[in-house]
Amino acid sequence: MRLLAAISAVGLAALTSVIAPSASSADGRTIPCAQSIATTKFPYLGSSRPEGRYRQVLGVVAVPPAYMRQVVPTNQKPWAYWHKQGIVIRATGQLVTVSVPARWRNLAAITWGNGIGPVRSLRIQACRTSADVGHAFAGGFLLRSRAACIPLIFRVGKRTATVRFGVGQRCRR
Repeated sequence: MRLLAAISAVGLAALTSVIAPSASSADGRTIPCAQSIATTKFPYLGSSRPEGRYRQVLGVVAVPPAYMRQVVPTNQKPWAYWHKQGIVIRATGQLVTVSVPARWRNLAAITWGNGIGPVRSLRIQACRTSADVGHAFAGGFLLRSRAACIPLIFRVGKRTATVRFGVGQRCRR
């Protein structure tokens, strides 16, 4: 619960620095391990309620639940809506790349780490401590519309996985 509170507090405080006119200026940025805001046990599950649990991706990433209800207006364009939700990376030292697919790049952007604006793609350098430890990174999703079912592509080494996130709406099955 403290981890969720820390992710929320840092995400909210960073909101003003997150909103930027485009999602291209910081694309490809690597977020260093030092930007982790907290450590937790891995695999990280988040909520005790099944609908609020984090999902495990490629054995290295704990991502937000499939449906995230709360979306807040930013009062800024082009990214008019924001949902803050952290991500947890297993402490294996592996580089994790997260990307918005090409056809979604005008509709959604992501941000994790400190002080970067909306991006289409970013890399998170995992800390190297113990495989049963996860490092949390503050951030979330930015949208042009109030709700969307956003696919994100996760890459760890040569493995990839596409995961859908219902932000403000549920994704169709």
